[in-house]
Amino acid sequence: MIIYEESELYIEKEPSEIPWLKIFTKEAYKELGDVPKSLRTRLWEVYDIVEYEMKDYYRPTKINMASFANMLPRVHIHVMARFKDDSHFPNPIWGEKLRESDLKLPDEKEFYKRVKKALEN
Repeated sequence: MIIYEESELYIEKEPSEIPWLKIFTKEAYKELGDVPKSLRTRLWEVYDIVEYEMKDYYRPTKINMASFANMLPRVHIHVMARFKDDSHFPNPIWGEKLRESDLKLPDEKEFYKRVKKALEN
């Protein structure tokens, strides 16, 4: 599900127990160094805003950021709010599940509205 879009990038929600967004460039650049400098700058501005809003809204234990792009070989950045009682913490979300979890998180739709508003300002 796309929650935000502008001319050269968009943000998509990753279905997960944790708040998890992915920031994509619209053009499928293979490596970050292939991205034009102005778009790379915008990509990091967007990341900073998403991270700030995620920290402010969810108050997580930690924010994780990743950009492997091995399975999907194009530039994209994962931004994940992690909690000490999520099912994988402190392991990576892709790692071994350590426990069952029942996180009680605020409404994600409100979070998406906040992200969109911050990006449009």
